[in-house]
Amino acid sequence: MARVKRLYEGGQWEELLRVAPAGADLSADLDFYRGLALAKLERWPEARIAFAAGARKAPRDPRFPVELAGVAYKQKDFRAAERELRRALRLDPHDSYALNFLATIFFLRGNLEAALEYWNRAGLPRVNQVRARPEPDLKPELFDRAFAFSPLSTLELSQFETAQAQLDNLGIFSFYRWELVPSENTAADSRSVPPTAAFDVTFDSIEREGFGANKSIAALSMLRGLPYETIYPDYDNAFHSAVNFSSLFRFDSERLRAFAEVSAPAAGRPCWRVRAWVDGREENWNIGGTFFGSSIPITDLKLRRIETGAEFRSIQSGRWDWGTGVRFARRSFDRFSGLEATAIPFFTDGNSLELFGHTRYLLVSVPQERITIDSSASAGFGRFYAAPLGNYARAAGSLRFDWLPAGQGDDYEVSSRLRAGGTLGPVPFDELNTLGVEQDDNDLWLHGISALRDGRKGHSPMGRDYALWNSEMDKVVYQGTFFKVRLGPLFDAGRIWDPSGLFGSRGWLWDPGAQVKVRLLDTVEVVLSYGRDIRSGQNTFFGTTEK
Repeated sequence: MARVKRLYEGGQWEELLRVAPAGADLSADLDFYRGLALAKLERWPEARIAFAAGARKAPRDPRFPVELAGVAYKQKDFRAAERELRRALRLDPHDSYALNFLATIFFLRGNLEAALEYWNRAGLPRVNQVRARPEPDLKPELFDRAFAFSPLSTLELSQFETAQAQLDNLGIFSFYRWELVPSENTAADSRSVPPTAAFDVTFDSIEREGFGANKSIAALSMLRGLPYETIYPDYDNAFHSAVNFSSLFRFDSERLRAFAEVSAPAAGRPCWRVRAWVDGREENWNIGGTFFGSSIPITDLKLRRIETGAEFRSIQSGRWDWGTGVRFARRSFDRFSGLEATAIPFFTDGNSLELFGHTRYLLVSVPQERITIDSSASAGFGRFYAAPLGNYARAAGSLRFDWLPAGQGDDYEVSSRLRAGGTLGPVPFDELNTLGVEQDDNDLWLHGISALRDGRKGHSPMGRDYALWNSEMDKVVYQGTFFKVRLGPLFDAGRIWDPSGLFGSRGWLWDPGAQVKVRLLDTVEVVLSYGRDIRSGQNTFFGTTEK
């Protein structure tokens, strides 16, 4: 053994292999040095055999999986390298070299969150410089405050997550990515691979500015809703302060709507945001097939409603945020006859005032597997100022599961979301929940049921209480310079009911389907979907656009 060590330290690797030949009854230590010599000679398959032989003889020795990882790395087999390094860390959780090496593997595969998780366990990585490319057209002090980390410090995963949440909260970046350029390497003499430990961090982004970066993008954003007789005049980053104005004008004669909202950071802090809005509607409804409280089918219900409100949102960290607000609404309905006595409160004119709050918390994050489970909850308490209505309360919650199965990139994406909500106390018709696909006015989607019938709302089931499950899988089938195309199956299941018995789905609804998503210029996404409602046999083709 002493002779083998001298030969290795002297660089006499061929002589070492003659002294410790393959097939001999070698100790685990001799297998280890034989593997090191073969690695120095870049005879990777033989090195792997030598290290594997030593690992069988000394299964509790972490040196062997580390070196097997080095061989796999040299052979560009990152998955095998990751597997061996995880095995090494189970044997020695504090091995800084293995932690650094595994972090580097994840970094090279584009999984920065997983890389930071392992680097942080070793007190790494160090950030030398932080810069933006291009420099955003945003006040420097506001942009700098969005970053929860700084140069000449260790980049913590929690700081990185918080920075991303605060940048998202500014609402002016349609796309961004992080580029980490190695600025120095560290290595140990007996190790096969020198992992990277320090970086220059570059924030590379596409910023929304004014009506759009150019006339084409501005027109694409504003006119994306023309198939629904809707336009979206938006103006972003006013006064270089992340003050954003968004609006919606729908000129469909059956569903007139005008909406405007302004939002801005509060007190110059990117972790706080306030918004205020006004929303006016005049809509014709056909609820002849979804309302069971009238002797005569109601096919021409007119709803007029105006709402105004304000909200404050706070980013506590990359995993937790909360918000609270108030809204005031006034509604009126056209008078009609034939209602049951228990149905009258649903069509009561009058005003309402509600205080509401919401929170989001990231329950589970497994960056190595690219899995997250997000949770959210909301609640509201209000009063209607018109008899026979009075006080009411509502609550809702959701769990969302997201998974990127591929080791890198977003070629595949699987997501599933479970939501449930309920309302206590009588509420007017316009405060009911709706299950069905509809542009802008509803997010409780069942892809097999359209919320519209002959252009009028009311075709999908409504009620105060609901449970909904949406799941989908996407595969990138084309990615070019100007657009990306995703394709995949989906499945929805839901039920909605009302204590009055006058609304509801009369059982569970099951809707399989498929969808195509086309992302244009990282500005607008067009979603085309097909869903089939198994219970009724109804087929629904639907298209929508998202910014």
